[in-house]
Amino acid sequence: FILQNLISFEKRNTRIEEACEMYTRAANMFKMAKNWSVSSSAAGNAFCQAAKLHMQLQSKHDSATSFVDAGNAYKKADPQEAINCLNAAIDIYTDMGRFTIAAKHHITIAEIYETELVDIEKAIAHYEQSADYYKGEESNSSANKCLLKVAAYAAQLEQYQKAIEIYEQVGANTMDNPLLKYSAKDYFFKAALCHFIVDELNAKLALEKYEEMFPAFTDSRECKLLKKLLEAHEEQNSEAYTEAVKEFDSISRLDQWLTTMLLRIKKSIQGDGEGDGDLK
Repeated sequence: FILQNLISFEKRNTRIEEACEMYTRAANMFKMAKNWSVSSSAAGNAFCQAAKLHMQLQSKHDSATSFVDAGNAYKKADPQEAINCLNAAIDIYTDMGRFTIAAKHHITIAEIYETELVDIEKAIAHYEQSADYYKGEESNSSANKCLLKVAAYAAQLEQYQKAIEIYEQVGANTMDNPLLKYSAKDYFFKAALCHFIVDELNAKLALEKYEEMFPAFTDSRECKLLKKLLEAHEEQNSEAYTEAVKEFDSISRLDQWLTTMLLRIKKSIQGDGEGDGDLK
């Protein structure tokens, strides 16, 4: 009786393994098909079926791999389904203690929310989860990259305190690293701008703190710009503010994030009002 059960079990497992192979083969054939939108969904569905069968076989790694393949196939055709598949893979990887791989897939989900679904709050949540996993695995450089994405979005959403805490934390972590200390000035600069939007006095105090913490910051163009902007703001001199920004931009081109933050500060200068939304 036991032998019969074992034979039956082996036959059943063999059939499931064969089905897994067939679904995977079908998925790869769909990926090669010319009708991209239809084939992507079909490939994603086939990989999903393979993942579920792998779980029946207690093959967690193969199941997670198939869910990731499904997520990648679904990305453009059905972003939400891609996220569902990647979350299923993450659940398996975290259960296996594979937190670095789980962190990587949280980043992929965050990127889908950024580009395909345009849900920045959810993108932030996945970057934060990824950073937590990387920190737990002592992958501080990877954690910092995720946190900086969180800080940039938080500031855009006017969550300035959250952005400040991250920029200060990453700045403090990098200023003593010979390979990374050059970047620290950028983080302190961004933290100071966030302070500035909230309150001019906060920005002055923060600037003093950053110079004390990181003396090299004092000689940076970013620090010199901040001092000019604070002076212009104190005097409510919109022209001096614009001139200081223009001079900085002529050497170091301002990106969209910096332009947005500098415009928010400029609008608080009396008489500038909404202005023409220009810094130059």
